[in-house]
Amino acid sequence: MPAVGGFDKGTGKAYPGNLTPYVTVTCVVAAMGGLIFGYDIGISGGVTSMAPFLQKFFPSVYRKEALDKSTNQYCKFDSETLTLFTSSLYLAALLSSLVAATVTRKFGRKLSMLFGGLLFCAGAIINGAAKAVWMLIVGRILLGFGIGFANQSVPLYLSEMAPYKYRGALNIGFQLSITIGILVANILNYFFAKIKGGWGWRLSLGGAVVPALIITVGSLVLPDTPNSMIERGQHEGAKTKLRRIRGVDDVEEEFNDLVVASEASKLVEHPWRNLLQRKYRPHLTMAILIPFFQQLTGINVIMFYAPVLFKTIGFADDASLMSAVITGGVNVLATIVSIYGVDKWGRRFLFLEGGTQMLICQVIVATCIGVKFGVDGEPGALPKWYAIVVVLFICVYVSGFAWSWGPLGWLVPSEIFPLEIRSAAQSVNVSVNMFFTFIIAQIFLNMLCHMKFGLFLFFAFFVVVMSFFIYFFLPETKGIPIEEMAEVWKSHWFWSRYVNDGSYSGVELVKENYPVKNV
Repeated sequence: MPAVGGFDKGTGKAYPGNLTPYVTVTCVVAAMGGLIFGYDIGISGGVTSMAPFLQKFFPSVYRKEALDKSTNQYCKFDSETLTLFTSSLYLAALLSSLVAATVTRKFGRKLSMLFGGLLFCAGAIINGAAKAVWMLIVGRILLGFGIGFANQSVPLYLSEMAPYKYRGALNIGFQLSITIGILVANILNYFFAKIKGGWGWRLSLGGAVVPALIITVGSLVLPDTPNSMIERGQHEGAKTKLRRIRGVDDVEEEFNDLVVASEASKLVEHPWRNLLQRKYRPHLTMAILIPFFQQLTGINVIMFYAPVLFKTIGFADDASLMSAVITGGVNVLATIVSIYGVDKWGRRFLFLEGGTQMLICQVIVATCIGVKFGVDGEPGALPKWYAIVVVLFICVYVSGFAWSWGPLGWLVPSEIFPLEIRSAAQSVNVSVNMFFTFIIAQIFLNMLCHMKFGLFLFFAFFVVVMSFFIYFFLPETKGIPIEEMAEVWKSHWFWSRYVNDGSYSGVELVKENYPVKNV
């Protein structure tokens, strides 16, 4: 039996194959689907700190911030309409990800990416041309539909396309694109905020067309994954594609395992209902708790509202946007560290190290803000060095997230699901992620107003809980072929009681009754 944390020796299978230039380029192009999500996260916070934008669409917030200098710093930006602007996108993404599961399963990963790009493009155009709040909300909803489709299909595409030895690094390309999108958005906000006439926010919002076009065009030129082709009955084409992807002719074992997994998935008439079966308990648990915990790290509090947060702790408008650029840069660099280490050090090590780092930083930031702002939110004169210390620890916090829960929150769920429930389970993963992103975005400013500096301690508590969860319940998935992942759960100290209960998995049933011959 493995150790408490569920370390695993793997399945013993080693499919031949190389990291070919073809699959590298393919995964890089697909990973750019993360740009639309990242760009939106970065743009939202920056635009909502631009005075002309607030003056036009949210005048009550503008007056509260600009005219009433005595207002409690914790409560300056507390506006339900303003947070609805930010968070409406995530509710739309939740709903569209449920539809995207069917599209991804029946028509392939590419079509789902195409829909995502087109919907995001439409939303960006409406937002850039917005004349009233309702246009902003409609645009955000369309952006959300686009993100739901892209976040459903891109991580699956990457996990299926990558050789298992490099799956972690190539899949994290999606998270790297998210962080690049955030950084680019922060830089653009910094410069667009300086445009005379106060219309720079239109460029910020309308600029989302660019990442939307990248994923739209990319989805048209990308090949389909062998898994998806087999799922739709294209066996010969899938075998040819697998040879090209792996760079070797000997792909029989991997191909046969893919066919077995596909046949098993066809035995499943209702993947949504199947998710509730006892043998899929570990998969469903991870599909729900990993995205739930990812949002409760508090990262979206930092990234959505970084400019607002920095303005609150004493930075001027330009300086607050510049601080957000700095944290965005840290985010990108730390994600690159994760790409380097995920297939060397393993998923569990990064999860636990990143959690410890975030916990320490959250306690320090809460202490710094608490000492200076107290409970009345009146900081008085805030020394420059004090604000710099807060930003420094926020950067260390962001780096901890960016090489742990950031990329692994998307990687681990996308690589653990059997093919027969993969689209449905990934849809649950995206839906839970978007639901809690919506909740956090909607209530954060209100929580900041009422919980004050204690908000950071609130998230720190959940970091402790999630780190214990990873230590005890998540097995190591490094270096295990995606279609052999079932063995990981069978040897886990806790999950084995669910997957070793005598019931056949779909794959085992097919192997026993329909042995696959070389095609």
